[in-house]
Formats: sequence, structure tokens, C-alpha cells
Amino acid sequence: MGEERIAYVVDDEEVVRRSLVLLLRSAGFAAWAFPSGEAFLRASAEGLPFGCVLLDLRMPDLDGLSVQRRIVAQGLDMPVIIVTAHGDVPLAVEAMKLGASDFIEKPYDGEALLQATEHALARGAEARARSREAAEAAERIAMLTTRELEVLRGLIAGKQNKEIARDLGLSPRTVEIHRANVMEKLAVRSLPEAVRIALSAGVATQGAG
Repeated sequence: MGEERIAYVVDDEEVVRRSLVLLLRSAGFAAWAFPSGEAFLRASAEGLPFGCVLLDLRMPDLDGLSVQRRIVAQGLDMPVIIVTAHGDVPLAVEAMKLGASDFIEKPYDGEALLQATEHALARGAEARARSREAAEAAERIAMLTTRELEVLRGLIAGKQNKEIARDLGLSPRTVEIHRANVMEKLAVRSLPEAVRIALSAGVATQGAG
């Protein structure tokens, strides 16, 4: 299931929904269609697998831009491609400012739409992986004491144990103990691994030493 490429078609025109679903399925995607933004948002609130949302901009009641705003408000972690008529490019750009990945103009080329969906899914999966990695790194960093965090920042800055000891008013031996504790709590065996976790958690941006 994790390898399955999923797309959600949100469009009020049945002919468009049907043709898009057929196109996506012929290319190996699992595709589901929704006749309105409200229907998609209800389903997503109940829980949908990760996938790319192909969202029509011009729909009655709740238009694509409003749906995109709701997607952001709900914290729905899925890439969105706006499907738009030629004259609606400014609105599509507005949707991208709100977080949409891309937009496709009607009449769209089938191959271009499939490629855009593929790219959006790949970028979305990468972003989710980075987000998970950052969250896990932050959890590990949170286990460090204030002093251990200061030592880690010194290490990130490329300082030797003696320099860190001087900066913090500690003995080199105490710094070695803190450094060992840092490595143990972060569950790493090398300094580069510790640095990678610290960078992922944003520690380096907070200053070193």
C-alpha cells in the first residue's frame, strides 16, 4: 500500500471526473473522484491515504481556492494540483501561494497532467519524509540537558573539546562526559551523525558556543 500512487479528482463535471480517473488508472494510479470540494473535505476529515489532489478551480458552492484554504486549515498533508481554465491563471497562482504544488490549464495534455501528478507526489513524499525526520530529531534533541546542548552547539561550530571547555568554563574532562552523553542520547556513533540530527532539528540556527 505504501508504494501505491494515489490521486483524488475533485471536479463538479461528471464527464471530466470520469475521463481523469480513466487516464490516471491507465497510467497505474489508484484514482478516486469527488463531485465537490465539500465531498472531498468530508472524506479527508475521516482519513484518506496520502495522494495527489487534482482540484478544479471553478466549482459551484465551494470553489477550488476555498477548498485549498480549507486543506491548509485542516493541515492536510497532500500535494494539490489546480486544474484551471485559461483565464484563471491569477487565481491558480493565488492557490500556489496558499500551498498548491502546480497548476494545469484546460484543455490539458494527458501526458503533462500525469507527469505533473507524478512530480507532485514525489515532492510531497520527500517533504513528508523531511518533516518526519525533523520531528524525530527534535524528540532526540529534547532529551539533552541545557549543558549538553551547549556542548553540541560547540561541536557543530567545529570547536575542539578544549575550546568548548574554555567557552563554557568547564574542564575538558567534563566536556568529554557531556559529549559522550550527547552521543548516547542521540543514539549515534559519530560526530557527523550527531551534526545531521542537530541540523535536522534546527539546532545550528540557534547559535553555537
